[in-house]
Amino acid sequence: MKLLEGKVAVITGAARGIGKAIALKFAAQGAAIAFTDIVRNEAMSDTEAALVALGIKAKGYAANAANHADTLRVVDEIVADFGRIDILVNNAGITKDGALKRMTEEQWDAVITVNLKSVFNFTKAVQPVMWRQACGSVINLSSVVGVSGNANQCNYAASKAGIIGFTKSAAREMGVRGIRHNAIAPGFILTEMTSILPDDVKAAWAEKIPLRRGGTPDDVADVALFLASDMSSYLTGQTLLCDGGMNM
Repeated sequence: MKLLEGKVAVITGAARGIGKAIALKFAAQGAAIAFTDIVRNEAMSDTEAALVALGIKAKGYAANAANHADTLRVVDEIVADFGRIDILVNNAGITKDGALKRMTEEQWDAVITVNLKSVFNFTKAVQPVMWRQACGSVINLSSVVGVSGNANQCNYAASKAGIIGFTKSAAREMGVRGIRHNAIAPGFILTEMTSILPDDVKAAWAEKIPLRRGGTPDDVADVALFLASDMSSYLTGQTLLCDGGMNM
């Protein structure tokens, strides 16, 4: 039997990158997939087609995870289409890096809103569904930057550290109904975003990592699969670092 057979997973920001890798991993293990991204475009259509090709029910939804009303709308649509929600992966996020002395209020607000408020929006929206079911697994994508900080990323680090605090608090509130909340803190992951970095910069990053390589979206997706499945049924309120040992 597949690990997620019969379960419905909602994944935000999943048209590409880590979110897409998680969606494909979950689908391969039998989950039906509802995923969101900011607009319906070619990337969303391609991801939707790749998921359906795995023989599961899948649908992409255009929704702004940072907007509370839009989140409530799309979660209502997902419940109408799929009937239940067993897994939520809060993956939507952006960066607007810069030194604190030059960072604008707009840069700060945008990152906090998209990265942190979106976690509140979707978690609050799915809570009544999971509460009625008396089960559920919520997985929040944080970052090693939220654990250790990083120069020129005060806004991003604050948002990702906030996710860890939110995860622990929600775990304490909802454990009584069997709803688990855990976070993943990826390190240096090789995605479209990092592919534009010069080879020497990527090599320098690898030298700082005990495993001597950057991670892949599949590495993160494997951790997410563990947290989504019953293999982690006694884990809640935890932050799992997927970083090759960078912050051990």
